Amino acid sequence: MGYVRVCSLDDVWEGDMESFEVGGKEVLIAHLDGGDVVATQAICPHQQVELVEGELDKKTLMCKSHLWTFDLTTCQGINPGHARLARYPVRLEGDDVYIDPDGDTPKIAHS
Repeated sequence: MGYVRVCSLDDVWEGDMESFEVGGKEVLIAHLDGGDVVATQAICPHQQVELVEGELDKKTLMCKSHLWTFDLTTCQGINPGHARLARYPVRLEGDDVYIDPDGDTPKIAHS
């Protein structure tokens, strides 16, 4: 599919996150403190809870349901460490955010 425009930086301010449907996948766009933009799966790999309902603290995302925590700079789990989120390639063009929804596959973890 290649890169697809998802949103503008005006849609997801620094320190905020929002969920979008891209290429048939639910994708979470997180605008981290410091300006980095990360695109990851929008659903927690634990029990399919919307991650946008969780808490973003600088570069750490915590799911609201069972407090699974992820480092969004790597999309690796912090708690539990074996968990992982899909990470989609991001490209910024001006204020527009583009992602490649085929660049990774959503993960499912077994607790």
